[in-house]
Amino acid sequence: MRRLLWLALAGCTVGPQYQRPEIAVPKAFSEGGAAGPASFERWWAGFHDPLLESLVARAVEGNLDLQLGAARIREARAARGIAAAAGLPQVSASGGYTRSKLEASNPISRLAGTSARSIFEAGFDASWEIDVFGGVRRDEEAALAQVQATEEAREDILVTLVADVARNYVELRGAERQIAILDQTLVAQTDSLNLASARLDSGMGADLDVARAEGLLAATAAQRPALEVLRQKAAFRLGVLLGREPEALLAELDAPGAIPPAPPQVPAVLPSELLTRRPDLRRSERELAAATARIGVAKADLFPRFNLTGSFGRRSTDLGTLNASSQFWNAGLGFQWPIFAGGRIRANIRVQEARQEEAVLEYRKAILTALEEVENALSAHERELRRQESLRVSVAANRRALELAVERYTSGLENYLSVLDAQRSVYAAEDQLVQSQSHVAVTLIAVYKALGGGWAG
Repeated sequence: MRRLLWLALAGCTVGPQYQRPEIAVPKAFSEGGAAGPASFERWWAGFHDPLLESLVARAVEGNLDLQLGAARIREARAARGIAAAAGLPQVSASGGYTRSKLEASNPISRLAGTSARSIFEAGFDASWEIDVFGGVRRDEEAALAQVQATEEAREDILVTLVADVARNYVELRGAERQIAILDQTLVAQTDSLNLASARLDSGMGADLDVARAEGLLAATAAQRPALEVLRQKAAFRLGVLLGREPEALLAELDAPGAIPPAPPQVPAVLPSELLTRRPDLRRSERELAAATARIGVAKADLFPRFNLTGSFGRRSTDLGTLNASSQFWNAGLGFQWPIFAGGRIRANIRVQEARQEEAVLEYRKAILTALEEVENALSAHERELRRQESLRVSVAANRRALELAVERYTSGLENYLSVLDAQRSVYAAEDQLVQSQSHVAVTLIAVYKALGGGWAG
């Protein structure tokens, strides 16, 4: 009893005190970036494309996933208010009117007669749970951590949204550039077809050369619809990302544009910085804190709950005399202590402990996944840059080969098959180079996303 009294006076909070777990991470990434900007919250501005910046700004304003995230934050904050209210006094007003009549049960009382009477009552009732063992405080602690986790979840949506807008915009411009390369190739192949037809008409060529030229021209033209589909899909996706109907941006994006040039430098970030940079990791850590606090909520059910109660009011048989002379009040201290609950309380404690263990594992998994995403993004970007340089050399060499093939064919030193092969090679190399230019920007966007780069208005 003395120990119980001491706990009531001093107050204690049952359950483990939360501390963020220390999880070892590498000292550096294997694909270290060059010295880049110290802050890259507005990294998309580095592409120097006004339309891209406009699309990002409008997406932040209109995206439905972001609005859903904001609604969830409001929900979590309201839930925290409910948890906090449990630690405050609860006061309610009450009033009533009753009329009753007691029938006499013996002869003497019957001679005295019976009468009905009215009772008027109005007053206040109050109660306050004294949070001796911290169950209410742990519940509020869990609710606060959940609010913070929900806020970080919205930040994670924001990071993903900005990256998706930028990626789809780059892919749209890349598809446009591929279409332009294809159209230029069609013009060149049409010229080759005309040359083969002219040589045939002059008696210097063959029907086979014309047929081959026509076949190559048709095969190249057949690739255009697929590229148009890629462009349309990107435009439709951008419309939805901005919270609008899919076709809303078709007119605005109709004018062709260049692929935004990727910034030359990749920001240098240490692996340990991801824990504070990436909102998904911050969210996972806050969910772990909430799960830890809920263990205390469950353990508090093992101990008694103390309540201060009281009421104040007025009661009278006549509404006119419901004044100070008819007032009443009472106050008291009570407690409830579960003696036997069939193991429910301890089972609930085990449930919360298991959930906390799951949250630890989820946090560790999230960190490893984040490290993997950064490594993959840095590796892909570095290797795509190298691939692009090789493709530039390939395009130059294949263009020179095509010029030589056409010259030799015109001079009668080479058959037309060499021209066709050279044209195929030039188109393939130029198409791959355009794709690589797009991929360089896309992989850099993936780097920024993996590093937690997001919005800062």
